[in-house]
Amino acid sequence: MLRVDGIDLFYGDAQALDGVSLEIAEREIVAIVGANGAGKSSLIRTIHGIEKPAKGSIRFDGAEIAGWPSYRVCEAGIGHVAEGRQVFPNLSVLENLEMGATPKRARALARATLERVFAMFPRLAERQRQAAGTLSGGEQQMLAIGRCLMGQPRLIMFDEPSLGLAPAIVQEVFRIVRRLNEEGMTILLVEQNVMASLRIAHRGYVLENGRIELSGSGPALLADDRVRQAYLGL
Repeated sequence: MLRVDGIDLFYGDAQALDGVSLEIAEREIVAIVGANGAGKSSLIRTIHGIEKPAKGSIRFDGAEIAGWPSYRVCEAGIGHVAEGRQVFPNLSVLENLEMGATPKRARALARATLERVFAMFPRLAERQRQAAGTLSGGEQQMLAIGRCLMGQPRLIMFDEPSLGLAPAIVQEVFRIVRRLNEEGMTILLVEQNVMASLRIAHRGYVLENGRIELSGSGPALLADDRVRQAYLGL
């Protein structure tokens, strides 16, 4: 479904991504793991059109999308749950969700999708008139996921979804990611929580200093001595 080939990205003279290549098949969960500053968020932002690569190819369903603006990437069917949640704090929960249904592909199904989101996240239904900025961190993460679902994506990119959340909420977030995948969603999961993400991933890539250093199935990477020593303290 998604193929990234030889992506280079620079911020001024500093290189953030160096020849990054990966692929995601339909209905897979693929995890990108690595330390803070490894380039994980830069990769997500480049795929989504927020950053422009200096070199390389990004193909989604066979179409070259490298350099497309974000709204076109979204219209094509790639959703993005951003790091830090980034809800609209002064809008209500319902208004935030309605904003997610702005892509043309999503408008006709907005009512049915909203019912699905409220069924998945009952707390959002209870608080739909409440300002999003007054929700807890976990509730805002649920809102960010729900808003993304309103856009009818075929692939969702999660950027550090567990960041800053209590352990119990982190478990709930990963349970939701797995559930979405079981329902047919393709997932690209970018995470510092290596153990949790590789446990649910079909495959994973280890990103270090802007380069892919290791790849394999989730269980194989969890068993790799280099991963265990560098990221799991084992």
